[in-house]
Amino acid sequence: MGWPAPVELHGEHATLRPLSAGDEAALAEAVRDGELWNLWYTAVPSPEGMGAEIVRRLGLQRAGTMLPFTVLDAVGRVAGMTTYMNVDAVNRRVEIGSTWIAKSAQRGPLNTDAKRMLLAHAFEALDCIAVEFRTHRLNQQSRRAIERLGAQLDGILRAHQRSPNGSLRDTAVYSITAPEWPAVKAHLEWQLAQPRPPR
Repeated sequence: MGWPAPVELHGEHATLRPLSAGDEAALAEAVRDGELWNLWYTAVPSPEGMGAEIVRRLGLQRAGTMLPFTVLDAVGRVAGMTTYMNVDAVNRRVEIGSTWIAKSAQRGPLNTDAKRMLLAHAFEALDCIAVEFRTHRLNQQSRRAIERLGAQLDGILRAHQRSPNGSLRDTAVYSITAPEWPAVKAHLEWQLAQPRPPR
């Protein structure tokens, strides 16, 4: 079995289960919530492209560079996708990315809980030395969410990639290192314990 091996993670507000082809219809329905594929600064599969995206992610899993998950909310509804990606088994590093969450599940505890589980598994079970996050420099919502996790900005990779619309993407790179994890964990647990206003 490769590193990291498929695993199911359970939290109070979210469950992460290994991605499977059988999730296609539920994921296509979830991505319609907010029409997320229309966001120009990020790559989110359309409902029609969901099957191909699942095939792509599972192919990267077989190649040993990704571990993809389906994200479920507290009542077991499919709410999105996330992954460990750019897996570096030699140096014990992963990136948490290729994440999208249905609009109705955003700005609540689901994503924080999912990230807490992924970080805990990375540092406490996989013995990672660092976990990375990357996003478009102009994706302010994503950057604020990453910063709220406690990740620190490592820098900006300028003209890093071509976006689907042909523009050049500057990529903001963040990370959390193993020595930082205990403080970040305490911060995330504190965030999750705070009362949230009704939605």
